[in-house]
Amino acid sequence: MGGFARAPEDRPTPPEVYNWRVYMASLVISMGVLAYGYDSAFIGTTITHQSFKRDFGLLPSQKTTAQINEVTSNITSISGGLVGALLMYPTLELLGRRMTVIIADSIFTMGAIFCTVPNHQLGLIYAGRFFTGMGVGGIAAVSPIYIAEISPPAIRGRLTGFFESFYQTGAVVGFWINYGIVHNMDRSKSMAWRIPMGVQLIPAGLLALMIPFLKESPVWLLKRGRDAEALKVYSFLRNLPEDHEYIQQDVQFVKTEIAKERAHLVGNEQHATFGHMIKNAAKEGSTKGIGNRFVLVFLMFMWQAWSGAAAINYYSPTIFTSIGLSDVTLWTGVYGIIKAAGSIIFFTWFIDKFGRKWPWIVSSLICACCQYYLAVYIAIGSPKVGQSMSESTMAGGKAATAMIMIFGAAWSFGANGLPWIISAEIFPSSLRSISGPFAAASVWVWTLVVTKCLPQMYTSMQWGVYVFFATSLICASIYAFFFIHDTKGLRMDQMDQIFGFERKEQILSSLVSDKKLADYASEHNEKVTQTHVDRV
Repeated sequence: MGGFARAPEDRPTPPEVYNWRVYMASLVISMGVLAYGYDSAFIGTTITHQSFKRDFGLLPSQKTTAQINEVTSNITSISGGLVGALLMYPTLELLGRRMTVIIADSIFTMGAIFCTVPNHQLGLIYAGRFFTGMGVGGIAAVSPIYIAEISPPAIRGRLTGFFESFYQTGAVVGFWINYGIVHNMDRSKSMAWRIPMGVQLIPAGLLALMIPFLKESPVWLLKRGRDAEALKVYSFLRNLPEDHEYIQQDVQFVKTEIAKERAHLVGNEQHATFGHMIKNAAKEGSTKGIGNRFVLVFLMFMWQAWSGAAAINYYSPTIFTSIGLSDVTLWTGVYGIIKAAGSIIFFTWFIDKFGRKWPWIVSSLICACCQYYLAVYIAIGSPKVGQSMSESTMAGGKAATAMIMIFGAAWSFGANGLPWIISAEIFPSSLRSISGPFAAASVWVWTLVVTKCLPQMYTSMQWGVYVFFATSLICASIYAFFFIHDTKGLRMDQMDQIFGFERKEQILSSLVSDKKLADYASEHNEKVTQTHVDRV
C-alpha cells in the first residue's frame, strides 16, 4: 500500500498505519454505494421493456399515452433519497456510523425486494423505488464521513474517493446489464425486467455479509465516552498496539477537539443530551467559521448539478446517431466506462497528490471547453437523426463525439466526486452527524431542480443550453479558486483554522491525564496547521 502517492503526513507516521485493514474497511463501507450507482442507472431502460409495460398495464391498448408517460415519469423520478438522507441524523448521532449503514442497507434491501416480486401491483414498484431511494440516501449520508473518520490523513482522499469510484462502477454495471438483456434476451418475458430489479439485491447482500467485519468509528466512540473501545478500533485499523504513541496521539487529537466543542456549546466538557445536540447543532451551524462550511457544501453540489453532465447524457445519442454510429447504446456505454475508469484512476492514485482545489479548477475548465465546442457544433451543423451531412459537418460531429468522451474523462476527477470528499472532511465531530445528511440532501435537491428545468431549457435555449452550462463551469472554477481550500493531509481536527472558526480555548493539560502528550498535541497541531495554511 505504501507505493501509492500520499499527501504530506500530518506527523511522522509508522508504515504499519498504511495497511490492508483500513483499505478493506473503506471498501466494505463503500459497497453500499454500488447499489446507489446501479439504482441510478438501470431503471430508465428496464421500464421500457415490453414485458414490464404488459405486466403493469402500460401498453398503448391499456392506457393513453399521457397516462403511460405519467406512470413512467413517476417510476423514474420517485425517490426517497432526500427523506432517507435527512432521517439519518438521529441514527448517526445516537446509534453510530456502523448501525446507520445497517439500517440504510436494510431499507434498501426491502425496497429491492418490493421492486422484484410484484405481479401487476404497480403500487409495490412505487414503494420499492421509494425505499431503495431511502436506502441510498442513507448510504450517501453515512459512507463519506464514516470513511473519513477512520482514515489516516495522508490517504483520506483516496479512501473517501472509493465512494465515487463505486458509484460510477455501479452505474456502469447497471447500464451493461440492461445492454446484455436488450441484445440477448426476449424482452417479452417478465425475467427481462425482474433480473435488473433483482440485481439490486447483490450489492446490498454483499454489504450485509461484510458488516460483521466493520468496526465502529473511533471518533463516534470517543464522543460517547467509550474510550476503551475506541482504542481497540484505532489499534486494529492502524495495526499498532494500543499503547503506541501514534495511537495515543490520534485519541488525544479527537478528545481535545470534542472537549473544545462541548465547552464552546454547553459551557462544560460533559456529554450533552440528544436535545442539546440538536439545539447546539443549530447554534454552531450559524457560527462564523461553521456556517460558511454548510454554504460551501450546498454550493459545491450546486456547481456539480449545473455542470452540464445531465445535458451531455440527454443529447449525446443524437450526436452519435448523426455521424453514423450504428449502435448508439454501445457508445453511451463507452462514455460511462470512461467516466468510471477516470474516477477509479484519479481517486486511487492522484487525489492525495494533487489535492482538492486544482483538480476541480482544471476539470471545470476542460469540461467548459468541451461544452462550448458542442454549442458551436450544434448551432452550425444542426445534427439530426437520419439527416445527411456534409463532409465538414461529419468531421465536426466526430470531433463532438471526442469532446463528449473528453468531458467524461475530465468530469470524473472534478466536481463529480470532489464535493463528497470535501464535505466529509471539513466539519468538526460535533456536526458530522448532520453534515453528512445535509450533503446528501443537497444532492437530491439540486438533482431535482436540474431534472425539472432541463427539458424546458432545451425547448427554449436549444444549443444555448451548452453555453449556459459551460459558463457555469467557468464560474465554478473561479469559485473553487477563491473558496475551496486544499485540505489534503490535514487531520480533521485541524479544519477550524482553515475555515476561521475560533472556539473557547481550553488548557489542554486539563483535558487528559498525560500533560506531555497534551503539550505535544498542542504544539504539533499548531505547527502542522500553519504549514498547511501557508500552502493554501
